[in-house]
Amino acid sequence: MKAAIKRLLQILSVILLAAIFLGLGLWQLDRAQELQAAKKIPVDTRIYPIGELASPEGAISGLSVGKFVKTTGRYLEIYKAPNQRDGRGEISDWEVGLLAQPNESAILVVRGLWSQRGQGAPIGQEVEITGSLAPRQFDNRAPIGDGQLARIDSSLLVATTSVQLFDGFIIATEELSNVQSAIRTKITPPELIPSTGGYYWQHISYVVVWWFMVLLVLWAPFYRRREKKI
Repeated sequence: MKAAIKRLLQILSVILLAAIFLGLGLWQLDRAQELQAAKKIPVDTRIYPIGELASPEGAISGLSVGKFVKTTGRYLEIYKAPNQRDGRGEISDWEVGLLAQPNESAILVVRGLWSQRGQGAPIGQEVEITGSLAPRQFDNRAPIGDGQLARIDSSLLVATTSVQLFDGFIIATEELSNVQSAIRTKITPPELIPSTGGYYWQHISYVVVWWFMVLLVLWAPFYRRREKKI
């Protein structure tokens, strides 16, 4: 009786371990497929009113990041954002404006290169902005200074303004004022990183490893039985 129970427990242990390793392999396979699917998602070229994708009451949804938005307002302040990396990997200082919205809220706008500042609409003038929506930055690129942002993050301005602030910011592709577009170098948005971490073949290698473990667990009892006979 004891031998039968021991044998049953061994079988259950083998099945449990095999199921765990099989599940881990399937999980890694799903992550690999998610990475492949993320690369095939078509670019949404529609331009949305900013109120459809974001609000000053909450964080920007991951589904809204990278989409194009349009809004109007007046710049309240201009800031320098040093050591920013664009989508081509180039590092430069950016000009960032705090754009006041008609609904008593404001959002940060990357207007272009700091070296070309002064070529767009001045503070207080009505301006129409079109650009891609980006999440706030979390790592500092420079020291905090007068008129300088350590990172593009509206939380740095909470103590200096009374308006409601959007969580993310806009990387402008067009700035219109007095029915004229500001002629200046526009910033290439940084490449969006898929939410699924790792690389496709890295996940596939993990699938092979975990499923090899399944075969090893299933084979182990027969190996032990063979050793006992010898």
